[in-house]
Amino acid sequence: MTRGVRQIVRFNWPFYAGATLGVALAALVIGRMPVNTGVRVALYATIAASAIWIVASLVASWIVYDRSPLMRWEWIDRALGFRPDAWINIHAGLDESTMALRALFGRARWRVFDIFDPVEMTEPSIARARRLADNHVAAETADFRHLPVPTGTIDVALLLLSAHELRTDETRGALFDELRRVLGPGGRVVVAEHLRDCANFLAFGPGFLHFHSRRAWTRCFNRARFAIQSEFPITPFVRVFVLRRLT
Repeated sequence: MTRGVRQIVRFNWPFYAGATLGVALAALVIGRMPVNTGVRVALYATIAASAIWIVASLVASWIVYDRSPLMRWEWIDRALGFRPDAWINIHAGLDESTMALRALFGRARWRVFDIFDPVEMTEPSIARARRLADNHVAAETADFRHLPVPTGTIDVALLLLSAHELRTDETRGALFDELRRVLGPGGRVVVAEHLRDCANFLAFGPGFLHFHSRRAWTRCFNRARFAIQSEFPITPFVRVFVLRRLT
């Protein structure tokens, strides 16, 4: 199966096309440059690293999205340890989980929110993903600062590879303050994210800067008064946090 990889390339094709062309042209140019052997070797090593990162990012994406259990979503049931009566799923325009969650949680009440904000989320890839996404469930447009949910009425909130699109501590904090408000007693938040760590650097090179560090996430959780109930990896590249609200 390569659906996940094909989707990654589809949403990010300008990067992959530009990077591949850049590597090829740079290799040709370096061969003609009047530089000494040491400089030439260093330049070729840089080009080789870039080529490796292109391939490594595709391999890592294949592992995460096509080979791991991540996109089958059954792990959520095990991570929670209970079935919610009411849940919300939050994304930024690309929804690959709601259909599976509806089957997983049965008759529970549910809502899906699209929190895309063109002022906060300016990367071309997210606009391309929104345009090309084949979502099967219509989402409600929502302001992440003011979710249209009554206070204390939700058992589970899910942010599955979406919360990183909020690029600042302030915006992430605003969302998690809202999640704290809407969760009822015993409620949980499930966050799945790539991290800005060594594994993702090896896989995605400088692209790992698009993700946030574990320290940034834990700072966000702490400020919104959430504790990490459990934490586990799905592949070396994705980390899951299950949060409980502190009283």
